[in-house]
Amino acid sequence: MRTEEPEPEPEAAEGTAPARAEPGPVSRAPEIAHAPAVSARKPSAARRGPVDPVKTLMHRHRELCERAVDPLEIAAGLEAHGVTDRTAARYRHRDVFSLAEELYARVPAVAGEPGRASAHAPMRDIETRAAWSLRALLPGAACTATAVILKLTDGVLDGGARLTVALVGALVALLGLGLCLRSGPLHAPEGRASAASAVYGYWLLGYVLYGEALLDQVLSGGPEGPWAITPAPLLGLALAVAPAAWCAHLFSVHAQRKLAGSRALEEFAAGVRPLLFGTVGLFLCVLIGLLHLADLGYGGGGAPMAAAALGVLLLLARLLTVHGFPEPATTGLAAACAVEAVAPALVLAGRLPGLHFAAQPVYTVVAAAGTGAVPAIACGAAALGLLIHASVALSRASAHTRA
Repeated sequence: MRTEEPEPEPEAAEGTAPARAEPGPVSRAPEIAHAPAVSARKPSAARRGPVDPVKTLMHRHRELCERAVDPLEIAAGLEAHGVTDRTAARYRHRDVFSLAEELYARVPAVAGEPGRASAHAPMRDIETRAAWSLRALLPGAACTATAVILKLTDGVLDGGARLTVALVGALVALLGLGLCLRSGPLHAPEGRASAASAVYGYWLLGYVLYGEALLDQVLSGGPEGPWAITPAPLLGLALAVAPAAWCAHLFSVHAQRKLAGSRALEEFAAGVRPLLFGTVGLFLCVLIGLLHLADLGYGGGGAPMAAAALGVLLLLARLLTVHGFPEPATTGLAAACAVEAVAPALVLAGRLPGLHFAAQPVYTVVAAAGTGAVPAIACGAAALGLLIHASVALSRASAHTRA
C-alpha cells in the first residue's frame, strides 16, 4: 500500500510539465482568439529568430532598407558594402538581388519618407531633358558666336577690342559650362566633385589654346614674344559638351535598365562594360567630327588628336565623378597636367650644363609627331587609364543607385 500511494505523485509531476507551460499561451489568449494559426507558430518563429541569417543583415543595414525606393537600390547598397553573390549564398539566397528583395519586403519604409511606390523616373521627364540639353548647348553657342564675331571684325577692330570680345565669349562659355555641370546627367551630387579637378580641367583647356605654341617657342630657344593661340580645338570641345551630356544620359539610362533586368552581379557587369565602351566610342566619333568642322570653319591649327584625347579624358573623369568615384578622376586629370607641364620643364632643364639628356625624350617625340604629340600622349594615356578603371568601377551595381 505504501508503494501505491506515492505513485500519483510522479504522475502529478509528469502532468505538471504541461501545466507550467500553459501560462504563456493563457496570457496571449486575446491573440490566440484573433489569430490562432499565427500564435501556434510563434514559439517556432522565436526559436528560429536568433539563427535567422537575414535578420542579422536586416538590422545591420536597416537604414538602407528603410529608405530604399526599390529592391535594386538595396542590392546596389549591399554590393557597395562588400556583399557579393557568394556572400548571399551564406544567407540562403542564390544572389544579391534575391536577398535584396527579401530585405525590401521585410523592412517597412520610414514614416514620413516618400513612398516607395512613388519613385520618380527623371529620365522620362521630357521637360527636364529639354532644360539640361539647352544648358549643354550654351558653351558651344558662346564659343561659336565669339569665333564668328572675331572673323567678321578681322581688320576692323583693334587688338584691345578683339581681346575684349574673346574674353567676354570665354566668360559666357565658362558660365554656360558651369550651368551644365550643375544639373542634368553631367551633374555630380554635392561633395563628389572637387575643386582640384576643376583646376586641372581648366589647365588642360588652357593648354589647348597656348600649350603647343609655348612648347614650340621653348624648343626653339624661347620663350619670347607673344604666343600664337589655337582656338579651333577649343571650339570643337565646346560644341561637344552637348553630345557628352547625351552620352552620359544614355549610359545611365541603359545601365539602370540592365540593372533592373539582371539577376546576378556578374551578369550586370558583363552587360555594362560593352555599354561603357560603346558610349565612349560614340562620343569619340562625334567629337572627331566636331573638331574637323571647327578646323574647317575657323582654322588656327592645333592637334585634333590631342583635343580628341582630351575630350574622352574629360568625359570619363566626369562619368566617374557623377557615379561616385571622384578620386581616380582627379588623379587622371592631374597626371595629364603633370605630363604637359613636365615637357617644357625638361627642355628648359636640358639647357643646363650636363643635363642635355633630360630634354632628349621631348625632342624625340616632337621630331616624330610634332608638338601636338605631347598633349596627345598625356591625355591619351590618362584617358586609357581611366577607361580601364571605369570598366571595373562603373560595372558595379552600387555605381548606378538613384539619389
